[in-house]
Amino acid sequence: MKLRYVKTGDYYIPDLSLHEENYTIGKCGRLRRNYLKEHRPIIFSNLLLSEKLYQHLAEIDRACADRMDLLTRQMADREGVTEELKASDQFEWVGQMYSIQNRAKEIVLKELVYC
Repeated sequence: MKLRYVKTGDYYIPDLSLHEENYTIGKCGRLRRNYLKEHRPIIFSNLLLSEKLYQHLAEIDRACADRMDLLTRQMADREGVTEELKASDQFEWVGQMYSIQNRAKEIVLKELVYC
């Protein structure tokens, strides 16, 4: 492994910089980062030092979004929350969908973020 050194004043300091990659990290990714930092510091440090942390967080965020969509659709189908209900009683539809989304979010966070 070759290290580059940068002269600062009279001293040579190793140029230790992480590669910059652009990842979009949403709420679930940030929650995962905080969880790892507070409760799994060794895993957090390993991911950070191997430069795989942000890739991991982006993958968790995508997986959470996909799982939320799937669970929301399945729960809505199972509970009979349909477009007909939306057309006939919007307030009831909104209330039921809000409940479904909250339950799906709780499941996703437990399965993917806080594990």
